[in-house]
Amino acid sequence: MMHDHDHDTPRLTPAQLAAALSPPPGRTGGDLVTETLYGLGATTVFGLPGQHALALFDALRRSPLAYVGLRVENNAGFAADAYGRTTGEVAPLFLSTGPGALTSLAALQEAAAASAPVLAISSQVPRAGLGGGRHGHLHELRDQQASFRDVVKSVHLVRTASQIPSAIAAAWESALTAPHGPVWVEIPADVLSAPTTLPPVSAVDATPRELTPRPELTAVAAHLLAGAARPVIVAGGGVVRADASGKLRALAEKLAAPVVTTYGGKGAFPWEHPLSLRSWMEDRHTTDFLEDADVLLVVGSGLGELSSNYHTFAPRGRVIQIEADLGKLEANHPALGIHADARAALSALLESEPLESAERRDPTEAAGAVRTVLDAVEARIAGQHLEPERRILAAVRDALPARAASFWDMTILTYWAWAAWPGPMHSAQGAGGLGYAFPAALGAAAADPTRPVLAVSGDGGAMYSLAELATARQYGLPVTWLIVDDGGYGILREYLTGAYGESTGTDLPGPDFVALAASFGVPAVRTTPEALREDLAKALVSPGPSVVVLPARLRMFAPTHL
Repeated sequence: MMHDHDHDTPRLTPAQLAAALSPPPGRTGGDLVTETLYGLGATTVFGLPGQHALALFDALRRSPLAYVGLRVENNAGFAADAYGRTTGEVAPLFLSTGPGALTSLAALQEAAAASAPVLAISSQVPRAGLGGGRHGHLHELRDQQASFRDVVKSVHLVRTASQIPSAIAAAWESALTAPHGPVWVEIPADVLSAPTTLPPVSAVDATPRELTPRPELTAVAAHLLAGAARPVIVAGGGVVRADASGKLRALAEKLAAPVVTTYGGKGAFPWEHPLSLRSWMEDRHTTDFLEDADVLLVVGSGLGELSSNYHTFAPRGRVIQIEADLGKLEANHPALGIHADARAALSALLESEPLESAERRDPTEAAGAVRTVLDAVEARIAGQHLEPERRILAAVRDALPARAASFWDMTILTYWAWAAWPGPMHSAQGAGGLGYAFPAALGAAAADPTRPVLAVSGDGGAMYSLAELATARQYGLPVTWLIVDDGGYGILREYLTGAYGESTGTDLPGPDFVALAASFGVPAVRTTPEALREDLAKALVSPGPSVVVLPARLRMFAPTHL
């Protein structure tokens, strides 16, 4: 028999009880939003105001939440994405109806592809204008939520003030349940602005569900791995998001299994470890080695285009795939599919009887095989006479302080970094849109303003984000923006020329980035490949934002999938 005291019900403090019985005046639906977010643990909100969202932003004034306002909604979404990626916490994003909301779509697509927990809260036309009619409201869409359902993880609609706390709590839980992802809450303008007599929100429960592996699948996987002669591990972004790199290393060392990290999984395994195949996913030597494994353990990756050498990878052994996103299980290759969070699944494997009782294998042979693959990759790249590109990437790496985060736009230097950067990095490779690096770096700096952050863009991608120089200056965020200026869309120039013999629409006259940054009050310097390391290091230790411009036309290493 259950009694009342068996429930773990939060009790109100005397002050909370007094506020509940006599709510403070002047509150609106917007206050219910900010109170719920604060009660759930939010500390920082990103976004842009708009006419239908005025009450939401007015409520921010009365709340303890910090606000970081960007100049373009898409950039605000990228900033929230980076905040969520680097902290593992939900990043609220406030948007207005129609154009404001729609402008965030590309950022929300990237957050979905990268499993970043962004909680977008958008206004909507007043309730009288809902239902698909054409009432002529400003920003009106026939069905605003329909534009987001195919992009975000879940959609939560509010139609009355009393629904606000529960809708936001449900969205919060969805965003943090593996796989993490962006979620959408939509609240009509009149619900946000209407005065409310509801008591202040004091306790909200939004505990994410755990995604644990089924025991019979763990047992089969453990037996396969324990009996494997040539096990190999592919570590994807799911390992990083689940904070499972320690467990991955323990399993790899137990099995003496070489580990290759995908571009999204960089940092999941130590770069210099004797079992590290590093990240040369687009090299045929790596692909051949993966194909030769008798048991291939894929953790936190769907083996998509960039992780399969553009779908030229054809495994010959048994594949075990651990993946939190159900839709990615066996999406590209037949496998023993285990629907689970990477950390929970790796823990279960390490504690399974076959692996717990197995003797730790001698890694000598596996380490030698890894060295052979890496030497072959090095010989292939060295034969392409790409020393300038390699020196520039090394200069950036050497200039970046330890533990400083880096954010990379879709540019040639990023393609190099995916394969050759020796540690964690954040990029927009999930959805592949331009303009990610600088606003994302601002979001990471807002999460921890004590550490410098690096953003890397080409001149084409930089043009998407120039307005945020004002944001960087306004908040004094310690972001150094490296702009590699090659006079256009460099990677698209290479793709078009390679496919059709010439390029169209990729050569772009641009501004003087140094003078432009200075006009925002942001210190900037034009550098050379020889001075890059020193100029970048100096900028990174200087307080506040800075810009370093490198005029250079870089080349890509030759692909092996064609």
